[in-house]
Formats: sequence, C-alpha cells, structure tokens
Amino acid sequence: MKMRSVLASAILAIATAAVLFLGSEAQEVKKDGHTDRISGSAGDVLEDDPVGRLKVYVYDLPAKYNTELVDKDPRCLTHMFAAEVFVHRSLLTSAVRTLDPDEADWFFTPVYTTCDLTPSGHPMPFDSPRMMRAAIRHVASRWPYWNRTEGADHFFVTPHDFGACFHFKEDQAVSRGILHVLRRATLVQTFGQSRHPCMQPAGRSITVPPYAPPQRMESRLLPPATPRSVFAYFRGLFYDAGNDPEGWRYARGARAEVWENFRSSPVFDISAERPGTYYEDMQRAVFCLCPLGWAPWSPRLVEAVVFGCVPVVVADGIVLPFHDAIPWAEAAVFVAEEDVPRLDTILTSIPPEEVVRRQSMLASPAVKRALLFQQPSQPGDAFHQILNGLARKLPHGEGVFLRPGQTVLNWTAGPPRDLKPW
Repeated sequence: MKMRSVLASAILAIATAAVLFLGSEAQEVKKDGHTDRISGSAGDVLEDDPVGRLKVYVYDLPAKYNTELVDKDPRCLTHMFAAEVFVHRSLLTSAVRTLDPDEADWFFTPVYTTCDLTPSGHPMPFDSPRMMRAAIRHVASRWPYWNRTEGADHFFVTPHDFGACFHFKEDQAVSRGILHVLRRATLVQTFGQSRHPCMQPAGRSITVPPYAPPQRMESRLLPPATPRSVFAYFRGLFYDAGNDPEGWRYARGARAEVWENFRSSPVFDISAERPGTYYEDMQRAVFCLCPLGWAPWSPRLVEAVVFGCVPVVVADGIVLPFHDAIPWAEAAVFVAEEDVPRLDTILTSIPPEEVVRRQSMLASPAVKRALLFQQPSQPGDAFHQILNGLARKLPHGEGVFLRPGQTVLNWTAGPPRDLKPW
C-alpha cells in the first residue's frame, strides 16, 4: 500500500505540473518554436450558423402547459431538465423564429413536462404523457400543420431520464416505450444510449447536455493557475436505497463498484456528501468521475468540462451531446462499466502528456460554450447547437407529408393511465 501511495503521488505530481505548465484555461501549445492553435477533429462545426437556412414556428399554447408551471414552482429553472424552458425562451427571441407558419421548416410545441416537482425538488414524470398528449390535441385541433404530417416536421424537448418514455426507472420506461403520438416527431432529449427502446432511430433525435446553471458556475471559477492537487474526484450517490433496496440495480452497479473498490484509495477523493466547495473542488482535480445513475446522464459532464477536469465517462453505449461539434474522444476518458474495478490502474496509466492534451481541449471556450444554455443565447452555445442539428435535417425527406385522409399514429395506444385526460 505504501509503494502504491508513493507511485500515485508521483504520477499526481507529474500530471499536476503538466497542467500548471499550460494553465487550466490554456488554448495554445508550443511546437518547434511556433504557436499552434489546439483544435478538435470537428472544431470547425462550432462556427456553423443556422440563421438564414432555418425557420421555426413556435405554437402559442395556454400558459398551463409552460409558463404557469414555472410561476408556480421556480425550481424548474435550475434542475438538470430545465433545457425545455430555456429552449422555449431562446426560440421566442431567436432570428430563426417565424410568425408565419406557412414558411416554417419546423414547428415547436413548448410543453414543460418536468415542472411537476416533489418537495425535495425531483421531477416526477408520471403525468407527463397525459400532459403532452393534451398539448398535441390542442395543436392538432387549432392549426392544420400537425395533421398533415402527424408531427414529422415537429420537434419536442423531452429531457426526462429516459426521454419520451417518461419514467426514471429503466425497466418501467422501456415497458412504457416512447409516447406513441411522438414517434414521428424529432425529440430533443438529454437521454442518449445507443440501440435503446427509449432512443429514436439514428439520426432522428438530437441529444443535448443536461442543464447546468452557467452564471452559477462562472461565478465560482478559480484563477487559471490553481494547482490540481486531487487525482480523481466524485461526489454523489453510490446506492439509491429508496428505489433500489438490493443496491445493485442503480447505475447497473457501477457506482457501488466505485465505492467498494476505491473508498480507501489514496488517489480517489470520493464521497456521498456534496460540500459547499463542490465547484471549487472540481477545479482542483485532474479527473472527474462521470458514472451513469438511473440513466447515463447527469450534469457532472457539463461541470467537468466547464471546470477543465477531464471527464471519466462510465456509461456503456452512451450517446454524447453534439458529437459533431465537440471532439469527445480527444477530451474525455471512457471506461467500460465492467472495468470499474480497474479504474485506478486505468487512470494512473494515462501518460502525463495525454492528460495535458485532454485538458488543453477542454480549455477551449468554444467547447465549454457548446454545453451551456446561456440566457440570452450566444452563438455556438447549446441552443445554437440544437438549431444546427435541426438545420442539418433539412430538407425533410419523402414520407413526411401524409396523403389526404392518411393516418399513421394510433391515439388510443399506450398504458391506460397515459390515456386519461389531463
């Protein structure tokens, strides 16, 4: 154990020195006496601009579907699913918005399905299907545009743990499936896992990051030269006793493995307690663990990128947000769930120059901006990445517009509870 501690300390010192050499906000490196800009494999896409090639019509729904819910419970503005609120707000003032639905490429139905919060602040999605169905019926009965495509040129923000399956437990989300009336629409969702029943076929959905408050994080930034004295950092649940009494279904056991294997490790700083210095602590860490929970996502990925801490993603099959704008393979470390018991060996085996390269990539302001829902929206931020994703889907393909009298979706399909009026 002593030898292991000495070895870990030496590796930590080397990695920390390398990070200090560049600075936690470094954007350039020296090569053969010249200064070269750090760039990702898809960095040029960050300059993409949807304005002028995209028009979106925003349905004017009764306030009970959106703003009234925020007025009732403002906590909706700060939890990890708040993207639905900020996408709506940004669209209302965006240059891509059109007030003429006949010229629209896409139609947006602003429904805040995550604003039903428990006293502890956790969104409960159980009434979300009925709410969404009611909103679509409202749209279909007052405008002609839904009926001509049954939603194929419409998009919805569905940021629940398992998207439009509307449940926070995977087995029950899968049994319910994607809400039937949304199956022709494009879903903008935080949940992303390849070949999963709650994920639309490749190319249909747009995966976005969870919401993390930009101003709150930016107000807690430390000086760029702050030493990174912690090797691997994590704060969060390892077991969800309330919903998983046996202790191994939550996070498919990955978080439990982290705790059982590394709670006494000299190179891991892990705890279930989240301190008031959480943001500052991440800025003092080289690696930040980002394991799955009930779903693959949490705001930790966004926080790690913003604070220049190399994300260690433990979530098999995860679909990362805006993969064409952020070079994830060059910025993060990916560890298979079955390899969690070897996590210490995997991380301490990464050469210091690899740590430097990843932190240099994370230091790019464009990469950080692409994961944030700024207010007001800024070029290249998460909202603009969504618009770019919609623009790249144009023109709509064959089969979007239905023949007169043709129907595809079955409004009576789904669990009995989901069919009750909202």
